[in-house]
Amino acid sequence: MKSIPQISDAEWHVMKVLWEGSPMTAMDVIKQLGDSQSWKPKTVKTLLRRLVDKKAIAFTVEGRTYRYHTLIKENECIRSETESFLKKVFDGSFNLLVKNFIKQESLSSDEILELKKILEDNEK
Repeated sequence: MKSIPQISDAEWHVMKVLWEGSPMTAMDVIKQLGDSQSWKPKTVKTLLRRLVDKKAIAFTVEGRTYRYHTLIKENECIRSETESFLKKVFDGSFNLLVKNFIKQESLSSDEILELKKILEDNEK
């Protein structure tokens, strides 16, 4: 498995936009983020540059336009972040994570049934 770079919370917002619609120009990303973030265009361009430096995204040049696209898949990033979180917070124990979650949250009957189904499907 290739190495997945550490992506900051702000960079995640940019990555989500690119996963949904790349290739995109910086202006496309800025417009997409406009509703959810109040960042200035320079901030978004800085985040794009950082993601290029981290090799999470790349770009192609068409005339004077840069079109950005992802180099890593969303599910790969999610898996990497999950593993990092488990190691950092729960010493790598998925069981501790689930136990803590169940103790802290009030699960509905539907959620409990869904968890049971996931566990049963995982046994097969």
